[in-house]
Amino acid sequence: MMCFLLLIQNPKIKDSSSPRVFYTHLHYDNIPKSVFEKKAKVVVVFRNPKDTAVSYYHFYNNNPVLPTMSSWDEFFQKFISGEVCWSSYFDHALAWNRHIDDENILIITYEELKENLYEGVKKIAAFLGLTLPEEKMQSIAENATFQSMSSKSAETHGKFGPIIFRKGVVQDWKTLFTEAQSQEMDAKFEECLAGTKLGAVLKYDVYCKF
Repeated sequence: MMCFLLLIQNPKIKDSSSPRVFYTHLHYDNIPKSVFEKKAKVVVVFRNPKDTAVSYYHFYNNNPVLPTMSSWDEFFQKFISGEVCWSSYFDHALAWNRHIDDENILIITYEELKENLYEGVKKIAAFLGLTLPEEKMQSIAENATFQSMSSKSAETHGKFGPIIFRKGVVQDWKTLFTEAQSQEMDAKFEECLAGTKLGAVLKYDVYCKF
């Protein structure tokens, strides 16, 4: 919560003209209620839980401000139980799922953007009520690729660039998950998200099966 509070108290942001953009990893319930009361447009990007876990493991171990995990096995158990910074993936997912039909919320997936970034840009632009020429949307898509952002990461994120931009691929989870861990995550997904609208959007059977 503190990082978000510092962000919204930043005078440069407070004094900047509307529309303004805020980024956060906060749980839905921890976002200031005024964001929703004022009908701010909210774009939520979700990634499948297995790739999220692997990406988060590397982020944990490469980020000097976070505790280092002794092994992937240790981190996996903490991820499954929600004992990680910013709390449980599944708690986040369930909270956003309750608002998936809210008119001011758009949920889009990392995998969807990887498959067709241009269509993703069009979808987000339409949600924001923006009418953009085709060449502008194409330019945005080209500059929003992992490769493009990664090449500029030192400029945009300083020393944290290599930590944030690691691989940017889908199904990297197969490099670390054991069969038993995969089955445990499958069971957790079934328990928490099976039958939900967000669960369907995540296309778990497409991206999270060996």
